[in-house]
Amino acid sequence: MKDETLERLQAVRQNIDHARQGRTVTLVAVSKFVPSERMRPVYEAGVIDFGENYPQHLSEKWEQFPEANWHMIGQMQLNKVKYLIGKVKLIQSVDRAPLIHEIEKRAASREMVQPVLLQVNIGREPQKGGVDPDELEALLACAAENAHIRVKGLMAIPPAGEDASPYFAAMYRLYERFRAVDSRIDMEVLSMGMSHDYEQAISYGANMVRVGTAIFGPRQIKV
Repeated sequence: MKDETLERLQAVRQNIDHARQGRTVTLVAVSKFVPSERMRPVYEAGVIDFGENYPQHLSEKWEQFPEANWHMIGQMQLNKVKYLIGKVKLIQSVDRAPLIHEIEKRAASREMVQPVLLQVNIGREPQKGGVDPDELEALLACAAENAHIRVKGLMAIPPAGEDASPYFAAMYRLYERFRAVDSRIDMEVLSMGMSHDYEQAISYGANMVRVGTAIFGPRQIKV
């Protein structure tokens, strides 16, 4: 299993190198439902960025890999924020003002600044998290008003089962549009692309991809 995982990781890295055309692209290995012992070879192979969907799982794995860069990529409840501040490098799924205010409160209590990405519901899907593209500017302004939050960019998940190209292109336009809007917003990261479309996402300007199955294989889901 270890050798297969490392072979898949090597293939992903080669694909990223081919697609990035000289640009820097950060690989976030999505370790959702992956036991720590299966993550270890990937970590030892030089992957330092890992993504989790559930705060409890992230906290548990943080104990095993405290030096890794942890990314919260799943939808968040307000009462779970307290478990993440001080552990995560990047909260990628910020999509509403109440969540911004809760992160601000928790980060301020620790006298730190929490980097975040704003998640955009680029397909305007009612069942999916993310801010509507038309409301992104207002949410950016809201985040910029908080001293203990730093917006580092945008994140999106295109609709499943559709050609992702127009959605990736639309995200890149939003990313470019807001890059110089406010000095309190860095807009350095465009996180889009997963196991089935990360190469395509990179071709449309993604500089961070979230890859799980293509590295770890199918997961055994724990209920």
